Amino acid sequence: MAVKKAKGGMPAKNPANSWEDHYTRLARKENYAARSVYKLKEIQAKYGILAKGQRIMDLGCAPGSWLQYAAEEAGENGAVLGVDLTPVNLGLPPQAQAVVGDIYDLSPQIREWAGGGVHGVLSDMAPATTGMGDVDALRSAALAEAALLLASEVLKPGGYFVCKIFQGRGFDSFLADVKRLFEKQRIFKPKSCRKQSREIYVLGMGFSKRL
Repeated sequence: MAVKKAKGGMPAKNPANSWEDHYTRLARKENYAARSVYKLKEIQAKYGILAKGQRIMDLGCAPGSWLQYAAEEAGENGAVLGVDLTPVNLGLPPQAQAVVGDIYDLSPQIREWAGGGVHGVLSDMAPATTGMGDVDALRSAALAEAALLLASEVLKPGGYFVCKIFQGRGFDSFLADVKRLFEKQRIFKPKSCRKQSREIYVLGMGFSKRL
């Protein structure tokens, strides 16, 4: 799941931090746990996949910004479950919860929560990077495939899937799997992604098959 550590709240202000940018400051101002929320907001603005009353799984949810936004969009009648190896230390609304879990070995409690089916699966998971492009891409593809397999088990017919993956080895195979499962597929690079990042998002909409 996500390898970065939760900070227990909003991003700490650090003027000397070269990674801080407009989105980092905006996230702090709007009380989101991380700048990554704006990637999901861009996806939502373009594709409108999140809706009131939905049940949504958020994989690799730490430090919690996607979980926060998904809960806002799902509303009081929805339910959002975030899963990560790292605990999320945020005050969340009643319709959202975060649990510690491993996508490769999900607990019975997590599977029970998803047992009735979910409308959407979000995955912002990223591997521990090595700096070697091919290795990192393959690790990212393995996480993406694991997220897709879980999505194929828990999605309701017509459901959606949003998944981060690094461009490189393993990407084409992953995209082919998404095409087999969903009626529509899109590849999207949010403007809020850092320019030097190789990450990209693959969307599947209209779930129709099983792996």
